[in-house]
Amino acid sequence: MTLALRNPHAVLAAFQSRPADVFSVRLPGGRAPGGWERVAAAAKQWDTPIVESERADPRRREREGGRAGPEASVKERAPIALDALYRHEGTSGGLWLALDSLQDPHNVGSIFRSAAFFGVRGIVMTSDRAAPLSAVVYDVASGGVEAVPFAVETNLRRALEAAKAAGLWILGSSEHATKNIEDIPRDRPWLLVLGNEEEGLRRLTLETCDEVCQIAPKAEDVTSLNVSVAAGILIATLSR
Repeated sequence: MTLALRNPHAVLAAFQSRPADVFSVRLPGGRAPGGWERVAAAAKQWDTPIVESERADPRRREREGGRAGPEASVKERAPIALDALYRHEGTSGGLWLALDSLQDPHNVGSIFRSAAFFGVRGIVMTSDRAAPLSAVVYDVASGGVEAVPFAVETNLRRALEAAKAAGLWILGSSEHATKNIEDIPRDRPWLLVLGNEEEGLRRLTLETCDEVCQIAPKAEDVTSLNVSVAAGILIATLSR
């Protein structure tokens, strides 16, 4: 599948990791604003076609939802097998993520960006009842999808059991947990599971976890965080 990416940082990351999968770059009016100058330079370096289309009429741009700016046609990145994703050495250190039915692509993209920043080893996603890795995810991740390996599975519980068999410990995140993230030991390879935006972790997922934690303290008026914000805090804490 080919994606139309509009974040120049996402396109540059694709050029750096797999230049053959960037099929073309479109620059309306031949203009390369902001980071697109670097994209154009990378396209010339790799002999990627640059389409200097005419600048779109403002009324046409409004009809097309404001999509008349620069963009690149990029092949989606392929997932890898679970055994390759879980591969690690020793019994200490390392952090992986699993997304339990996250449906907002902006949240998924933000999580990939945080995961890339903190060096997360890999991410497990589900193919059902979850946001696919769309162009929105790639653009919001701003290169994070290129940096973090991922697997897409039909059954998350089986994927978690496979993680246990590979030597990982499963850590669920829930605002209803009694244990604080600060109390989770750092000397284990953890797979952190993040739940759905509205319902959190599913029952079977919770039953598979070795530990469940929350972020504390909480204010009286706001008792929960957006899942991508919570993910950033949890990842940063476990990565210390």
